[in-house]
Amino acid sequence: MNNRYSRQELFTPIGKAGQENISRKHVLIIGAGALGSAGAEALVRAGIGQLTIVDRDYVEWSNLQRQQLYTEDDARNRLPKVIAAKNRLSAINSSVSIEAIIADASALELKEWTQNVDLIIDATDNFETRMMINDAAQMYGIPWIYGACVGSYGITYTIIPKKTPCLSCLLGTVPLGGLTCDTAGIIGPAVNMVVSYQISEALKILVGDSDSLRNKLISFDLWKNQYSAIKVEKLKKKDCPSCGKERTYPYLSFENQTKTAVLCGRDSVQIRPAHPVVRDLEALEKTLQKQGGTVQRNPYLLSFSTGSHRLVIFQDGRVIVHGTKNISEAKTLYHRYFG
Repeated sequence: MNNRYSRQELFTPIGKAGQENISRKHVLIIGAGALGSAGAEALVRAGIGQLTIVDRDYVEWSNLQRQQLYTEDDARNRLPKVIAAKNRLSAINSSVSIEAIIADASALELKEWTQNVDLIIDATDNFETRMMINDAAQMYGIPWIYGACVGSYGITYTIIPKKTPCLSCLLGTVPLGGLTCDTAGIIGPAVNMVVSYQISEALKILVGDSDSLRNKLISFDLWKNQYSAIKVEKLKKKDCPSCGKERTYPYLSFENQTKTAVLCGRDSVQIRPAHPVVRDLEALEKTLQKQGGTVQRNPYLLSFSTGSHRLVIFQDGRVIVHGTKNISEAKTLYHRYFG
């Protein structure tokens, strides 16, 4: 055990002092899918002191292609991802304190989870949660690393409160209707590339080497052999509601969050975006036809049946998920197919 981290300590920017810093730090990972499981393993192998992993979902067979911590037994038993992750990670490094939280990341919980951590890593599957992470990180002054991938494309950016532009500065508003792994697919190398960037930046933060942070937004497409590194420091906005002078942290407020309601007597959950949107039902129909379910459309709504569930989406962005009264399950299906 004495030389467990010897090769990492031989790397001059870390050294023994940096390794000691890593062993005292606490990292929060939101999401235990492809990015979250790979990032968690990298941090545990690197000797992080404490790791908290949050995810609402369970292991499915389609996860095994890219989510490296999980096994066929996990999928067969539908084990919650954070439990399966903790079991595997504890076997890899028993000295790391690991907390597994089976939960949906809402504003209230995020404010609680972020108060006592040194770094947050984004491994979520939707921008609503990312924007809440962004606001909570700005509220408590916690650095966080954004990351996303779909198909062969990946993107990542490191956000340091009071120094860099935040995600709200870059995006302005929450993008809707984006592609997801379930609608566009994904290849493992894209996941590994994003994780490599995220964990490299994480180690720099954990050892205190802020001068080595890249300060650029990185995006790439491995299949098309494309890569870009964009300077974004000039995009920081003084009037940004999340990180500007007059902060209101809008994405932590109820009116800016997706609304859910169990419909009485209908075994259904309605999900409504925080703000009305206009969905292109024709384009959505073409995307969902590739998923193997049954798709039907009229001028007012689109119906998509998959397994024991039927999802009905209206032009104003509302979705009714039939076949469940479980809000967490309904939100998982919503983000899986509609971004």
